[in-house]
Amino acid sequence: MGKLVVSLDGVVIKEVQITKDKTTLGRRPYNDIVIDNLAVSGEHAVLQMVGADVFIEDLNSTNGTYINGKAIKKQLLSHNDTVEIGKYKIKYLVEDGTDYEKTMIMKPGASANAAAAAYSPTVGFGASGFGSLGSGNGPASIKVLNGAAAGREVQLTKVVTTVGKPGVQVASITKRPGGYVLAHVEGALRPTVNGNPVMGETVHLKNGDVVELAGTQMQFVQN
Repeated sequence: MGKLVVSLDGVVIKEVQITKDKTTLGRRPYNDIVIDNLAVSGEHAVLQMVGADVFIEDLNSTNGTYINGKAIKKQLLSHNDTVEIGKYKIKYLVEDGTDYEKTMIMKPGASANAAAAAYSPTVGFGASGFGSLGSGNGPASIKVLNGAAAGREVQLTKVVTTVGKPGVQVASITKRPGGYVLAHVEGALRPTVNGNPVMGETVHLKNGDVVELAGTQMQFVQN
């Protein structure tokens, strides 16, 4: 599981284990993580745990939420990310050191350097392309069945892969000892597996299952 290390001017103030589905952060005393500083809004941000993923979302705060110096609205946290709120720095640590996947969206003809500049935590699909950098032979993969990216295949080489269109519909595929599971992350509509909406926390994926997400159909393939 992950934890947050809160520091000010290099001095660690507190450490918080992420154990709940939702962990709130703000100045008001009813938050799970209270930072009593005027630069912090009463309800500043919320952390959401979905399977093995942890997302942070800014709650329209006055001064904003930053990750590694970049302003964000909602983003998947990775090991060693630094969340900045005012003068406070909050480092996110995955205690087992798991390397969570961030998959690049590579546009046709783009160089590796150009792709690195467009680093994205989500496997995207659409006219801009569907791709994964460094995807070698893995135990399982997802293959796009329709749309502009039809025929593209992404190897599930890491512990967690997020797929979809950020801001529209996003799901995560997590590798567990018993196999792969799909979880709903973002969007009003839930993804479907073989036409059935994902209603619980997670759904186990079997070879040949068809996942539909943001209008795109993908087949889960496991040898």
